Amino acid sequence: MSCPIRVCLLAACLLAPAIALADDQPADIVVTATRVPTPLSQIPAGVTVITAATFAARGYTTLAQALDAVPGLGVVQAGGPGGQTSLFIRGTNSEDVLVLIDGVPANDAADPNGAFDFGQDLLNGVDRIEVIRGPLSGLYGSNAIGGVINIITLQGAGTPHADLTAAGGFPAQGKGNATISGQSGALDYMLSAALDEEAGFDATARRLSTYTGNRDPFRAKSGVLNLGYTPAPGTRVYLILRARQSDAGYPDLGYPVFDDPDEFSHDKNFFGKAGVKSTLLNGLATTELFIARSVDDRRYENLLDGDDPNFATADDHYHGARTDAQWNNTVHLNDAGPASFSSVLFGVEYLNDTARERVNESGFIQSVDASQHAVAGHLGAQTTLYDRLTFTGALRDDAVSSFGNAFTGRIGGVLAIPQVDLRLKSAFGSGFLAPSLYDLHGVDNFGYVGDPNLRPERSIGYEAGAELDLPGFGQADFADLSATYFANDIRDLITTTPDFTSEENIGHAHTDGVETELVLTPATWLNADFTYTYTRAENADDHTPLLRRPQNTGSATVTFAPTPALSIVPEIRYIGRFTDFLYGDDGYPAGTGRAGSGTILDLTANDAITPRFTIFFQGKNLTGSRFEPVNGLQIPGTSGLFGIRASL
Repeated sequence: MSCPIRVCLLAACLLAPAIALADDQPADIVVTATRVPTPLSQIPAGVTVITAATFAARGYTTLAQALDAVPGLGVVQAGGPGGQTSLFIRGTNSEDVLVLIDGVPANDAADPNGAFDFGQDLLNGVDRIEVIRGPLSGLYGSNAIGGVINIITLQGAGTPHADLTAAGGFPAQGKGNATISGQSGALDYMLSAALDEEAGFDATARRLSTYTGNRDPFRAKSGVLNLGYTPAPGTRVYLILRARQSDAGYPDLGYPVFDDPDEFSHDKNFFGKAGVKSTLLNGLATTELFIARSVDDRRYENLLDGDDPNFATADDHYHGARTDAQWNNTVHLNDAGPASFSSVLFGVEYLNDTARERVNESGFIQSVDASQHAVAGHLGAQTTLYDRLTFTGALRDDAVSSFGNAFTGRIGGVLAIPQVDLRLKSAFGSGFLAPSLYDLHGVDNFGYVGDPNLRPERSIGYEAGAELDLPGFGQADFADLSATYFANDIRDLITTTPDFTSEENIGHAHTDGVETELVLTPATWLNADFTYTYTRAENADDHTPLLRRPQNTGSATVTFAPTPALSIVPEIRYIGRFTDFLYGDDGYPAGTGRAGSGTILDLTANDAITPRFTIFFQGKNLTGSRFEPVNGLQIPGTSGLFGIRASL
């Protein structure tokens, strides 16, 4: 057992009588970034919090939509809802993003890269999403090279009530969800169910001669349960269950592209978490102990079509499972001299992944049947000096069965200068990515064999920036301006060998850039949020750009509220040119080159006709953009959704 794990176990034994976990936090308090509930202004990292209120105001119904306008993030969806969706944070790879569901790692163990598919999840039952940019392996382990996204489930509170939504629109779509929540004595509960059905659009780019107009439909069902019991003040025993199923038609880029009407994906996920959390000594100590299980089951089908020049067929099945057990603790220390709001945190984690993969595509057969496990310990601290300088630090050691130990850390600080409402931030951290089960043990009938001796990918990253608040027009918070420079250096990249017979640790990637955001509030009824991100992501050995990482991206979201009941929110997103595998207008591959840019306009309007009933309109891609986030595949066309939201 490694030294950091021994330290955590010893601390746990000594402090077990007086430890607990923080309660749910308001929107301006973030837990994911440091594992300690901390105000946004004191976090030395790029942080964005997206709440359920934001979902409704901006018309977000899927996870991909909610993340699309976040600075530093690149959402790449192959087609419409249900299409494979990758996320790039600050130019790092899609597998370098760790997704948490209520603090539990949720990346798919059966994915060949160990990545998370952001194209399947609905937002029902979600209270908030915390997006943390920057290397966080020192807190969360593997995959957290680029950042962490934590999807946090709504918890029932207050008198029992129901929230209902029903909507329909063009072209041929319908959505609905119902949530029942509340608290009765020591019992709190939240139950949510949602359905999303869409006839969809043809994701094959219309410019291609092979375009036929075949629609790619989407249907998703989602259910969430959060059940808690408080046997004594400050202690809650809970059970969280999430289940979803999505079915979609999906496009496949071939040689040439064939607009196939018979390709479908079927994606299922089940997630369960059971645990207990407590607060003792009037909040001076917190603890949480839980066990969680996540199961992913994906199938891709393609029947032989006589018109297909590729004679393509597919029957692919991926089954991944993850078991995770954690004990996380925080001890809040008394103020001493210049130090205040000081905390020490520690915890241990056991993680076990299994994957079974059977791929059969036109005679190409690929398989995996393997597992790996890890034991980790983490230790951290946070304090504020002279009410101005906040320091955070974390260390973590992961002992992974496939390669050994990965020791990572993170340190950061925030200096507040209240005389000018200025905050200076800086952070440095290391990260690692464990080889996926396919990298280690995959085989195919063309001679490929995974390498069980692979090393993990390693990274270091840092950022430095400033946030400035300016008054004006009678508003104390008229303007909030932030700018952050970031850089990441990733080594020992796991890549396929030149002869396609295995994997190897070779290569070196570098990303850097600047994230900026300007929020203007000239009046109580008007708010505008502008973001711009410059990203340079390249192979550091030959300085070629990494695929699907645009250098320039930005967004503008304006909220008009001319009356307390009415809000109108247009949102514009710009994605600049990027390097990709190109397809010519004839549908055949045309080598690697620069793909075109795109601008997308959405608009959402909400009108509370009574305190309990709101009517709304959500318009997507109102200008009919044919932007191709994956060259050869375009985004969905113009759509409109009309609905009613009721709170009973």
